[in-house]
Amino acid sequence: MSVDRDAFLADIIDGLSASPPELPCKYLYDARGSALFEAICETEDYYVTRADLALHEAHIGEFSAIVGPNAHIIEFGSGAGIKTRKLLAGLDRPRAYTPIEISAAALAESARLLSAAFPEVEICPLRADYTQPIEADSLRLDPPANRRVVYFPGSTISNFEHAEACAFLQRMRNIAGDGGGILIGVDLLKPADRLISAYDDSEGVTARFNLNLLRRLVDELDAELELDAFRHEARFNPDFKRIEMHLIATRPTRISIADRRFEFDAGDSIHTENSHKYSVKDFRELAASAGLESLRVWKDPQGLFSMHWLQSSQPQGAGGGSTVSLRSKST
Repeated sequence: MSVDRDAFLADIIDGLSASPPELPCKYLYDARGSALFEAICETEDYYVTRADLALHEAHIGEFSAIVGPNAHIIEFGSGAGIKTRKLLAGLDRPRAYTPIEISAAALAESARLLSAAFPEVEICPLRADYTQPIEADSLRLDPPANRRVVYFPGSTISNFEHAEACAFLQRMRNIAGDGGGILIGVDLLKPADRLISAYDDSEGVTARFNLNLLRRLVDELDAELELDAFRHEARFNPDFKRIEMHLIATRPTRISIADRRFEFDAGDSIHTENSHKYSVKDFRELAASAGLESLRVWKDPQGLFSMHWLQSSQPQGAGGGSTVSLRSKST
């Protein structure tokens, strides 16, 4: 995905100026980073993708029963993958499917593939940056569906800080409207060694993914730095119940960018991403803080991953006004 160079540079300088230094995780996902993330999902150590798919295979009939017939499925992302196909194939006469994606190419390819696979479903692609407000009219159908269902598989909710996650869930709630629902994936808390191995796989793919961010600074922002002076590290922070990804200086080094110079001693860290892990109880409490009730929870056969069915715990205006606003995407 192309980015605005000035905004990219400003974010990097702000992040490196912070104490301790940090970089926005959204910049992990250029073309090479996205390809590396797909490779991470295929590694033996990264359990999330396999567990999520196994959960769908085990419980798709129950998803269909709770979603009901004639539903409008709204997914954040281009959604042409296996889980999306399983969901649409398993539902009772879905009314329409709307993928929301900023990339025109990804959106067009998703719409093409799903239109061919599900000719009876109205495919309504929406090109939008869901970090920005989305016009409610762009999600309306004529005639309307029985209900809207926001579909958010995977573990992206894990990348938000709790306050951000609450706000994100509130925006999803506004999209679903009265009578609608949210079907959302949530990675479960588990022993630290299992989590660390998933985010520092033995094949070194996650390390290349994280270090690719530094390569972007050189290639796109003309930064001067020693790529081999940093290594990838995954840490479990028990206080925040999250995995953290860091770039650790292995020797004294510096990053020079624009007219700024940032010095690092051996052992200094640049924090690049978080992935929060939840117990079922913890996520239900988070959902409740956003005005949502977790009415059903499913787990994969190994109990590694969960899906929650959320509905509004209080009445609201369907559509929530003229615009709805969403926040970001990551792993």
